[in-house]
Amino acid sequence: MTDVTRRGFLGSAALAGVAGAGVVGTQANGAGVALADTGASAAARGGGPGAGGVGPDDPRYADLMLRGQNRRFVGHPDRIEVVRSTEDVVRAVEKAARSGRRVAVRGGGHCFENFVDDPDVKVVVDMSALSEVTWDHRRGAFAVEAGATLEQVYKALLFGWGVTVPGGGCLSVGVGGHFSGGGYGPLSRLHGSVVDHLYGVEVVVVDRSGHARPVVATRDPRDPHRDLWWAHTGGGGGNFGVVTRYFLCSHGASGNDPTRALPRPPATLLSAFVAWDWKTVTAESFGRTMANYFAWYEKHAGADSPYASLYSPFLIPTSAADGFLLSTQFDGTLPDAKAKLTAFHEAITDGVSPRPYVGEPTEGPFLNTTLTRSIQETQQPGRGKYKAAYLRKGYTAEQVATIHRHLTDPDYRNPQSLALFVPYGGKVNTVAPAATATAQRSSIMKVVYASSWTDPARDEQEVAWARNIYRDVYADTGGVPVPNAANDGSYINYPDRDLADPRWNTSGVPWHTLYYKGNYPRLQRIKAHYDPRGVFGHDLGIEPAR
Repeated sequence: MTDVTRRGFLGSAALAGVAGAGVVGTQANGAGVALADTGASAAARGGGPGAGGVGPDDPRYADLMLRGQNRRFVGHPDRIEVVRSTEDVVRAVEKAARSGRRVAVRGGGHCFENFVDDPDVKVVVDMSALSEVTWDHRRGAFAVEAGATLEQVYKALLFGWGVTVPGGGCLSVGVGGHFSGGGYGPLSRLHGSVVDHLYGVEVVVVDRSGHARPVVATRDPRDPHRDLWWAHTGGGGGNFGVVTRYFLCSHGASGNDPTRALPRPPATLLSAFVAWDWKTVTAESFGRTMANYFAWYEKHAGADSPYASLYSPFLIPTSAADGFLLSTQFDGTLPDAKAKLTAFHEAITDGVSPRPYVGEPTEGPFLNTTLTRSIQETQQPGRGKYKAAYLRKGYTAEQVATIHRHLTDPDYRNPQSLALFVPYGGKVNTVAPAATATAQRSSIMKVVYASSWTDPARDEQEVAWARNIYRDVYADTGGVPVPNAANDGSYINYPDRDLADPRWNTSGVPWHTLYYKGNYPRLQRIKAHYDPRGVFGHDLGIEPAR
């Protein structure tokens, strides 16, 4: 048994919030579980005490500005609009549009890039007070206000109705950007992406005259705004308008029974971990471990796999940390669940010498285990650089050797930087690429290369590490994961401006193909229709069709 313990990984594991974070315009604090008419509920809160704009002279301003989780980026907006209803959003957006000031939306504040915290942004719409989760009788769907966090949504849905959504594992992430960018998490191999359960969306858009209005768009084929719904099934936040509510109901669900509208989670989860000590890991044993991991997920990529409920992110910080960790969870109610989980651990450690430490599985109720295993947001957010990709198959031996070389570089000693592999596929891959804006429907996992630090003086060195490992892993395809038999581009909720920079993307393939593939032209047409003035945008914003 190694001397590596689970406690020793807590620092580097915090960075694994990228498995559920990194979303544009994610949502933030608040609470509320209710069974009510959502429209009336939201309207009643508009214009209450303290509603409206917060300027630099307001004592709330500094705290609101510190809600962004990546301190590399700093903005200084003229006003922060703290909204409490759709009507508040309409007023704030129309005022900004008519004055020509750039507007951005803040929810949870987990955006990896400068899409909100930027000197050019003059108005920030803060969604944190708009966070109720209710059952909409008229639509037969759950209404989730766009300021809710994943933790609020999970608790509301489970405690109120015994259901859930397959969202992310960083519970402080807000649903606003997480859902619109595709949204995935520990249950996605079993139940698909969040957007595969998205019935509709309420969005405040701006017409050519500068008039703002709310539009409810649904997946109903007869809905004249169905394109706007489609754009929010993976098109990313900050492109078309301000989402105020999501309506969630699984395909095939009917009637007005909220307990049948969304998936029911496993009653219990088995969880465990496998730990490697960097002092005992050679390049050969690292290569064997990764080959085992990739081979297993290639074999069990189908939605009908008995391992569809298995979620096992692989967190591999640099060798400046004590070691690295494979964290597993599995539906504890399945027949022979413990034996199946043990078989998975045996497959991953097969032929690996010395053998890593394999923890004994423990069983617990679904939500309690989910909360325990979740990524906890730190009180003092730091600085970060993130690079991501979809894998359709495992990396080659040469790519794995490249990863090992960067992770064990003796001249780079940041234990907070890592490579993170997140299982994907399963039920996600049963949906056609054009059925939603989420085009990547044949991948087995996502990978993230992340560097995290606190000292601004280290910015250049830390950003360079993330850029260099990513460039070298994808050296054969121009430094980026060009879609092919092995790669499938990247995930817009993990935005990376380097993909639009010819210094770091030498492939000749544009950034929008890496994120949206063949769905981009349709997104451009929707952009031109619903945002004709170009009110909403950022450095990786969708360009309108000409």
